[in-house]
Amino acid sequence: MDIEITFDLEVSKVTTIDPIQLEVMWNRLIAVVNEQATALMRTSFTTIVRESGDLSAGVFDTRGNMIAQAVTGTPGHINAMATCIHHFLAVYPSDTLVPGDVLITNDPQKTSGHLHDFTVITPVFQEERLVGFFGNTCHVLDIGGRGLGTDAKSVYEEGLFVPITKLYDAGQENSELVKLIAANVRTPEPVLGDIHAQVAGNDVGGRRLLEFMSEFGLESIEPLADEIIFRSEKAMREAISRLPDGSFENAVYSDGYEEPVRLQVKIDKKGDELWVDWTGSSPESKLGINVVLNYTHAYTTYAVKCALAPEVPNNEGSFRPVHVSAPERCILNAQHPAPVGARHIIGHFLPGAIFGALSEALPDSVMAEGAANIWINQFSGRDEADKVWTYVWFSAGGTGARPNKDGINATAFPSGISGVPAEVIESLSPVVMHRREFRQDSGGPGKFRGGLGQTMEVSVRGERPFSLSPLFDRTRYAAQGYQGGQPGGFGRIEASTGEVFERKGVRDFPAGAGVTLELPGGGGFFDPFSREPMSVLEDVVDGLVSVEAARSDYGVAIDAATFEVDEDQTASLRAGR
Repeated sequence: MDIEITFDLEVSKVTTIDPIQLEVMWNRLIAVVNEQATALMRTSFTTIVRESGDLSAGVFDTRGNMIAQAVTGTPGHINAMATCIHHFLAVYPSDTLVPGDVLITNDPQKTSGHLHDFTVITPVFQEERLVGFFGNTCHVLDIGGRGLGTDAKSVYEEGLFVPITKLYDAGQENSELVKLIAANVRTPEPVLGDIHAQVAGNDVGGRRLLEFMSEFGLESIEPLADEIIFRSEKAMREAISRLPDGSFENAVYSDGYEEPVRLQVKIDKKGDELWVDWTGSSPESKLGINVVLNYTHAYTTYAVKCALAPEVPNNEGSFRPVHVSAPERCILNAQHPAPVGARHIIGHFLPGAIFGALSEALPDSVMAEGAANIWINQFSGRDEADKVWTYVWFSAGGTGARPNKDGINATAFPSGISGVPAEVIESLSPVVMHRREFRQDSGGPGKFRGGLGQTMEVSVRGERPFSLSPLFDRTRYAAQGYQGGQPGGFGRIEASTGEVFERKGVRDFPAGAGVTLELPGGGGFFDPFSREPMSVLEDVVDGLVSVEAARSDYGVAIDAATFEVDEDQTASLRAGR
């Protein structure tokens, strides 16, 4: 049986708002949610939120429709959060909420797909009348259990599960819940600190919304929400209409865990609507790489909007014409209690699969395959005082090339997170970054080159053993190029002990051991022999492409001593092929 996430709430009659006033109010609303996100980031206790930006922030009307989102944040959080208010309201109907209430959950099926993400929802009241909600989702440093990784065989092993409940009840903190969280995580201070930062961010958003309503004389934001949602839905439907009717299919592969994972997509377009179906994808895994449908929906709708209508605001209206389905218990619609800790590894492949399906119909609107997922590394151990420590940071490989530009080096797509500076990692943990640089020749050759991955060589200070839980992929299935572009470089992890990581899972290391992480590159676009020789030379000078690869992959002969292009040899190489 297939199940489907759709947005079927009816938009009430759209009001006539002066276009100039609407533009002013829209920009003020964006400023409100951006301030909400900024307050959250500035009060956060972790680099996960502060530096990496692994969060979302948004404002909703009283019916649970997302109106606007902050410009920062990840699609897996933002688009998943857009569906979650309805789950909160099913447990706590609007008429039961009072000023000072704050709701919280990390239910994977109802929010962003794994226990490490807490979603906090705050109702906003104008005196005693509910006028809207602010919500945000953040990845916390630890949630207990096995720790962030792929080894669990059920969600019960992955950490503390907090059902939809009240964090604050009429302004009073739920101290019993706080004690329960603190007792079940390895790092209670940063975890609880970030949860309270989420509350603070929503409070800032709520205050600014009330100021906004007062300034414009609004008793309700629903007429404004209806106008925004209507316009977004209309623009999205117009964009879909420009795509020819028909079916578009594609399949991509991930390393998986014990065996490769196939992701099969079929996009049916009729009129101004799309049906995206993932039937044919691999079955649910026994280990923690499964994806819940909410997260599948999030990255599916994100990819469709990137390809068809990137300029349309991301809200309830932009989701309505796109219907997403996947068979129950396939890897993209995992059912409780399937393990889901590393759901991003598979989920981040979805935009590439969709772009591949649409590449023939929209050759100028999609990018080649990229590294596809962020590499997350969780180091854990005990310090010299025998105190448990753990530290997580995110890193990225290269993006795929575009039909008119090179890919971007060491940049996360589709997640949009930022890397953490080595100095920050070293100041907040015992981890030492000995080397960090672009991986030469890892970008897929093409007229437009794929983005490069990066190499990091790390170790842990002290005389104590430590463990590493690496969440990685593309060690066996490289990012593919488009229209003659070549694949990007494979990922690779090798320990100083000599072990090359052939599969995912936690590893234990003796004191003094080191690990070299080589992140994958993105695929190229168009025939590499059509790349301008001077662009190849520039890459060689910058150390992005070797002299040998310039010759073999691009047909460009460069003198290694003078760094000059030999035009005659280059012409001969290109003609000879």
